[in-house]
Amino acid sequence: MGDGDVSGLRSDPLKIDRGIPSQLDRVPKVATALEHRGYHGCWTGEISHDPFLPLLLAAEHTTHLEIGTNIAVAFARNPMTVANIGWDLQTYSRGRFNLGLGTQIQPHIEKRFSMPWSHPVRRMREFVTALHEIWSCWHDGTRLSFDGEFYTHKLMTPMFVPEPQPHGVPKIFLAAVGPAMTRLCGEVADGLLAHAFTTRRYLDEVTTPALLDGMSRTGRRRSDFQVACPVFVVTGETAEDMRTAAAATRKQVAFYGSTPAYRPVLDLHGWGDLHTDLHRMSKRGEWDAMGELIDDEVLAAFAVVAPLDSVADRLRERCAGVIDRVLPAFPAGLPETAVTTVLHQMRAQPAAAERSQP
Repeated sequence: MGDGDVSGLRSDPLKIDRGIPSQLDRVPKVATALEHRGYHGCWTGEISHDPFLPLLLAAEHTTHLEIGTNIAVAFARNPMTVANIGWDLQTYSRGRFNLGLGTQIQPHIEKRFSMPWSHPVRRMREFVTALHEIWSCWHDGTRLSFDGEFYTHKLMTPMFVPEPQPHGVPKIFLAAVGPAMTRLCGEVADGLLAHAFTTRRYLDEVTTPALLDGMSRTGRRRSDFQVACPVFVVTGETAEDMRTAAAATRKQVAFYGSTPAYRPVLDLHGWGDLHTDLHRMSKRGEWDAMGELIDDEVLAAFAVVAPLDSVADRLRERCAGVIDRVLPAFPAGLPETAVTTVLHQMRAQPAAAERSQP
C-alpha cells in the first residue's frame, strides 16, 4: 500500500467551504465575501442552473478561494465536453478548480437529460479514466486512443488541443453514498463528496472502510485524498432560534430519509421503519408532518445541535479523523456576524478530539 498512512486525514488543517448561488448576478458579491471571511472553497450544484458558469465569475472575483462543482451531472455530458470546461476553468482560476461529478439517478438521466443509463459504477470509472486520457493528451502530448465500453475518444487533431497551461489538471471529486461507488472513489478520484444525509457512524463504519479498500487496490494514500461533507447545523442566538432551526432541519432530514436510495444510512442505525413511514407519507404529500417523525436522537445523528458558543468545537469533533473539508449548513436566519464568529473559532486552536487523531 505505498509508503504512506492510509488511515489518517491529510496533514492540512480542516478546510471550511460554502455553497454559492447559481444566479449569475449574485456570484461576484458572494464569492468576494466568502474569500474575505476566510472560507477555503466554494461549490455550486446542478439544480435549476448550469453548475459551471457561476464558477467562472467566482474565479474572476477572487484570488485564492477554491472553486468546485458539487455536483455536475456526469452522465448528462460526455468526457470530452467535461474535459474542455475543466481545462478552461483550471486555467482561468490558476489551478483552483475542483471537478465534482455525480451520477444522478436513472429517471433524471433518461427522462430529463435524454441520455443513456447503465452500470453507473462502471460507467463512472470509465468517465474518469477517459478524462485523464484526454487531459494527458493535452498536457503531455500523448496520443489520444481511448476505446471503452461506454465512451470512445480517439480523434484529437492539433487545432482542437487547447493552449498549454502550467496549473496541472483539476482534482476530481466523486459523489458517493453506497460502498461500490465509494470504493471506486478511492481507486480513481482525488476526493469524495459525501451527502448531507450522512451520520458520523455511517462515515466510520461504511464510507471510510470502502474508501480505504479502494485505495488499497491502487496503492494510493489517504493523506493525498480529501473527503468533503456538508453538515447540518442547528443553533441560534436564542432558544426560539434553536427551535426554529431544529424544526427546519427535521424537515430536511425527513425529506432525505424518505428517499429509497438513502435508506441504508437509516438501516445502519436500526431506523429502517422510519424510512418506510417517511416514504409512505411523502407519497401522500405530507411534507410538514414528516418532520415530526424526526426525534431528537435522529436529529443529533444527522446534525450538529449546539448553542452558538460550542458549535465550532462540535463541528470539529464531527469531522475529526474522517472529514477534510466541511460545508456547515447554518440555519437560514443566523446572522452573518454569528457565522463569522464560528468560523474564527474553528480556525483557532483545534479541539482535543482533532488533536488526538493519528
